[in-house]
Amino acid sequence: MNRGFVPLQAYDSCPDAISHYRRNVCPRAEVADLTKTVPEFAGIPDLVVGGPPCQGFSTAGKREVSDERNHLLPLAGRLAAATKSKVIVIENVAAAASGTHRKYWDELEGFLRASDYRTHTFRANALDVGLPQTRRRLLLFAWRTRREINFTLPPTPHSRLDEVLSGVENLPNHEPQPLSPGSRDHLIARRIGPGQKLSNVRGGVRSIHTWNIPEVFGETTAEECAMLEFLMRVRRQERRRKNGDADPVSLARLEQEFDSRAEPLVKTLLKKEYLREVGDYIDLCHSFNGKYRRFQWADKACTVDTRFGEAQLFLHPNEHRPFTVREAARIQGFPDDYTFDCPKRTAFRLIGNAVPPPMGRMVATFTRELLEK
Repeated sequence: MNRGFVPLQAYDSCPDAISHYRRNVCPRAEVADLTKTVPEFAGIPDLVVGGPPCQGFSTAGKREVSDERNHLLPLAGRLAAATKSKVIVIENVAAAASGTHRKYWDELEGFLRASDYRTHTFRANALDVGLPQTRRRLLLFAWRTRREINFTLPPTPHSRLDEVLSGVENLPNHEPQPLSPGSRDHLIARRIGPGQKLSNVRGGVRSIHTWNIPEVFGETTAEECAMLEFLMRVRRQERRRKNGDADPVSLARLEQEFDSRAEPLVKTLLKKEYLREVGDYIDLCHSFNGKYRRFQWADKACTVDTRFGEAQLFLHPNEHRPFTVREAARIQGFPDDYTFDCPKRTAFRLIGNAVPPPMGRMVATFTRELLEK
């Protein structure tokens, strides 16, 4: 039960998601492919909630308009409307209503409006419900109750990581795994301070570059570092293309800065694998925006995704290790009695794909208002 609601039935194509829902929430849940199976209900439910796949819309992926999963967004609306539910809520990532991808969101909303539902698109952030993470989501509310409500949330300060992760010791699914001393991950983690990340494409105190970690990536001279840092800046400042984050740099541009020293420096850095050739241009190796992100106790985390347990991506604020399943669940707002009886990789996938429970309570609060007579 949640805010007085009693679950009637749940469906998911993922057996792991269904088994955990049955164990922790309600036994009335079935593994089903809703593209092939249309649920039947006795009576009219007060609320139907749908969360179609977001991979085709997410900026963390390839974001292809033609991704076949994108069509599941308007399909979710058609399936929900078929139940004649009084209120329908469809959730997805914020990017689902951006750019050319918006046509799927418009199709969803247009169908529900044509089915005599009023609609409202609500932009939510996990920070708004008190969680210590940035997680932006879109929620489409559709209702046929002749009610009009104010879709606003009272100001709620988000909590800090030290507050949320306090007291996790001895809880289920909290099994810290320190990085092996002397391992590549451990050597890198030792160099990453709170609020920092491994990034060759950004400057400032928050970015640690591979050439700052010679014990892992190899020694460099002061002049070699100067070239690497110059290339880091100019590749983003002097653009040739309209798309992308940066452009490789020509040898001629490097010669303007380093004169005759440019070519031998480039050859050495290519051999050391700090630089790479991209056609007729030169670019940095390891040109990702950030890995080994170490959060700060007094701050928030970024979106808890399915890879939150990988040290190469996220580091504990003051220990050389990744986050545990329980810590990720806490940041997502799961109660401590919600347990995960599965391999860690599966648990992180379930947590990362979930709507944070406090956001679910927010949906329940709005829905109660829409149902009031």
